[in-house]
Amino acid sequence: MSAALAVALGGAVGAVLRFLVDRGITARWAPTFPAATLLINVTGSFVLGVVTGLSAVLGPVWTLALGTGLCGGYTTFSTAMVDAVRLARAQRAGAAVVSVLGTVLWSLLAVAAGLTLGTHWAS
Repeated sequence: MSAALAVALGGAVGAVLRFLVDRGITARWAPTFPAATLLINVTGSFVLGVVTGLSAVLGPVWTLALGTGLCGGYTTFSTAMVDAVRLARAQRAGAAVVSVLGTVLWSLLAVAAGLTLGTHWAS
């Protein structure tokens, strides 16, 4: 399988997963805070960390399919920033700051944990 096809297939799966997770969360809780986007970015960062840690075991095509494709299609930094601007425009600057800082900090922690786990599994 070519690298481009692997990325495309992974990206399609990731985008559908993001859609399903977002719909599932927003259907259960009132969307007063972008919790779905936060959860998607944190879990996607964790998975990308695991994939990166396992890259020597997975090989280049699977690493591209899962890392660039799946995680790239699943995570959504741009949506997190749109959510923050919408919160700020709705006079909810505090929630906007919490959203941005939460996305960045929790995602960093998640990718570090995933990378540690993936590296451990690969050894």
